[in-house]
Amino acid sequence: MGIGIAKLSQRTNLWPWLLLTPLALYMAVFFLVPLIDVAIMSVTEPRPTLANYQRVLTGSLYLRVFLNTFITAAVVTFACLLVGYPLAYLMASSKPRTATLILLLVTMSFWTSFLVRTYAWMVLLGNNGPIIWFLQALGMQQSPQLLFTRFSSTLAMVHILAPYMVMNIYSVMRKIDPVLIRSAESLGAKGLALFRHVYLPLTAPGIANGSVLVFVICLGFYVTPVLLGSPREQMVAGLIGNQIDEFLAFGMGSAMAMVLLVVTLAILTVYHRRFGLDKLWG
Repeated sequence: MGIGIAKLSQRTNLWPWLLLTPLALYMAVFFLVPLIDVAIMSVTEPRPTLANYQRVLTGSLYLRVFLNTFITAAVVTFACLLVGYPLAYLMASSKPRTATLILLLVTMSFWTSFLVRTYAWMVLLGNNGPIIWFLQALGMQQSPQLLFTRFSSTLAMVHILAPYMVMNIYSVMRKIDPVLIRSAESLGAKGLALFRHVYLPLTAPGIANGSVLVFVICLGFYVTPVLLGSPREQMVAGLIGNQIDEFLAFGMGSAMAMVLLVVTLAILTVYHRRFGLDKLWG
């Protein structure tokens, strides 16, 4: 009897692993194998050597592009926080019907592809677009160059990535017990002091989750910076595309991709040690 129960328990414990087998095979074929191929190309193209990594880590062009990528990702993350925090607070403090409506409007952007939203910004910011027309209507003689600048690509990336920040912060705000806020108010905390010492620390996990998620996604952005940004202010993904598409430098492109992957994994490792990757999605 005891042996039968033990065998049944062992079979039950195997079920989660069996259910994960299709996903594991999919990841191995479509992610792990190509990643290994990229790693091999980074040290074998055009010949077996570490020269590609040496150029990436010491070349002024590549260092400048990496620095520009990190600065852009930081600016986009900060802008998403400025936009997302008040919107998440509005959702958390509104009535359920109003919060649902705002949530629907926020998540509607997920139903449209990056490419379509990027082309929409190209129309809005173009020389014949509505923004330039509005500036001219105000009497501006010489219209500014909005398209193909860092401003245009940053603005579009904030629009695309802001929902990730909103969703993470809102998921944390929704779990805050109102009793804690009322208790703080009863002890004399009001206005800015209440927000700074009580509400902001309670929402800090959501800020951290959203910031890390937006920053990491922004590091690998390709379509939006290439179509809207300035060629003189490229990001890493765009430069990787140029190396492969224009120069057929698969080794250099692979080396840059591996360096970017290592940096991203380092960021996620630090986050995991502090918060845990299981909390990244709220």
